Amino acid sequence: MKIDLEKAKEEFMKYTSNYDLTNSNIDRKKYHSFRVMEISKEITTDMKLKQEDIELAALIGLLHDIARFEQYKQFKTFNDLESFDHGNYGVKILFEDGMIRKFVETNKYDEIIKKSIKNHNKFKIETGLTEIEELFAKIIRDADKIDIIYEGIEIFWKNQEEKINNSVISEKIWNQIKEEQLVKREKGIKLENIDSVLSVIAFIYDINFKESFKLLQEKNYINLVLNRFDLKNKNSKNKIEKIKKNINGYIQEKIKDGK
Repeated sequence: MKIDLEKAKEEFMKYTSNYDLTNSNIDRKKYHSFRVMEISKEITTDMKLKQEDIELAALIGLLHDIARFEQYKQFKTFNDLESFDHGNYGVKILFEDGMIRKFVETNKYDEIIKKSIKNHNKFKIETGLTEIEELFAKIIRDADKIDIIYEGIEIFWKNQEEKINNSVISEKIWNQIKEEQLVKREKGIKLENIDSVLSVIAFIYDINFKESFKLLQEKNYINLVLNRFDLKNKNSKNKIEKIKKNINGYIQEKIKDGK
């Protein structure tokens, strides 16, 4: 049975209309969902997956953040550590509350969709997934992170440029970036200033597919984010240049050596 993506988008618009779309945070999540849907299509098309799988990846991209709207309504934050895990809550909305049938008629893909949404925001993908479940979990993680990096170009840190430019990179974040590590969010510890920027840039170290790296390179997202800022501290400024050079090299290597 074919996935009707246009119908799914219509249902998604109906769902989001229940929330205050005049609020810029909620509105941003709506457009993030649509962009992740399109990025998922781009990645899977470039991977030369069959059309059915491209449509499934697109649907997962559309629905991956469905819990964000209720999260912000209830808690006025997108911080999972201060509210609820939005991957798990998305599974609840779609499968426990039965909303999934509004978006796709067949139950053929339910386990793949469920596992993908549950795992899209975790620090690591859970063990025990089937090969196909892991494939789609990795696709949505890539697409989501690519768009979050894109949002760093001009959506995040509005009116904070001067404050960020006068900040310095903490040793903890610098060491994690040097070690090519994803930055783990910890409860009670708020990343601010240039550390917050670098925590988004570090998403690059959790990208899975060469097609995803190619997209990042073509769009020049990493350089566009880092070029927003001109750190006044000479040591931190030099570190940013090293990070930029290392990450661009990392992307190039992943494209060259990727699966």
